[in-house]
Amino acid sequence: MHENNMGTLYVVATPIGNLQDITLRAIETLKTVDKIAAEDTRHAKGLLKHFSINKPTISLHEFNERECLDLLLEHLSDGESIALISDAGTPLISDPGYHLIKEAKARGFTVVPVPGACAGIAALSVAGLPSDRFIFEGFLPAKQEACRNRLKELLYEPRTLIFYEAPHRLMDALQVMVEVFGGERTAVVARELTKIYESVMNASLAELLAWYETHPDQQRGEIVILVRGADHKPGENVLIDPEYVLDSLLSELPLKQAVAMAAKITGERKNELYEKALARRSSSS
Repeated sequence: MHENNMGTLYVVATPIGNLQDITLRAIETLKTVDKIAAEDTRHAKGLLKHFSINKPTISLHEFNERECLDLLLEHLSDGESIALISDAGTPLISDPGYHLIKEAKARGFTVVPVPGACAGIAALSVAGLPSDRFIFEGFLPAKQEACRNRLKELLYEPRTLIFYEAPHRLMDALQVMVEVFGGERTAVVARELTKIYESVMNASLAELLAWYETHPDQQRGEIVILVRGADHKPGENVLIDPEYVLDSLLSELPLKQAVAMAAKITGERKNELYEKALARRSSSS
């Protein structure tokens, strides 16, 4: 542990399903701290009991985080160390803890990450979608219109999109995604990662919607939805063959006019297109 006159706050990642995914450092940290702030103390008891950890727990969830701040900061001020854990995975990733971390850092307490499992990253690693650039959007708004508006903002986002979704909202989310992104967009539904009934399905959004409609038993559990990013933005030329455009225009327009318009449409240099147009005219004469 860090030697400090003030307490230290540890942000500890816990398994998202399989308990063997906890790190040795996470176990050691949980055994050594003075107190554990848990999203759900009842849920935390099972994890702590499994690893023979007996520490006082304090409930810290989205509805009481601001109220708990003073108590936790008081413990830190007394020199105690605290571990923050969520129900599963890395704290603060669509889980409570932001206000605590922000205030602890503002007051000069040491905040230490103890990294580990994260459902979004685990899903991305096996999704088969581009993973060099991605964005995490967390949970979509529950109301359909708000959900649709959020997705419209992401319509032309080129990076892979990562969403969390509750099982009872899976069908609604897929339906709105089909409406906004189009049924052809490739996507992945990763469900129950690291657990017994883990599944990772790759297909188009329309195919995923149809499949889950006929398999209601597969709509349960913790869900991550990943959507391939857009191939282009509005106004961008997509898969345009300059020579095809030039040939099409030459059949309808005078050479100079055809070249000028082809250059405008494709973005190719006018001189290069002009030489190609002359070569075509000479070869056809």
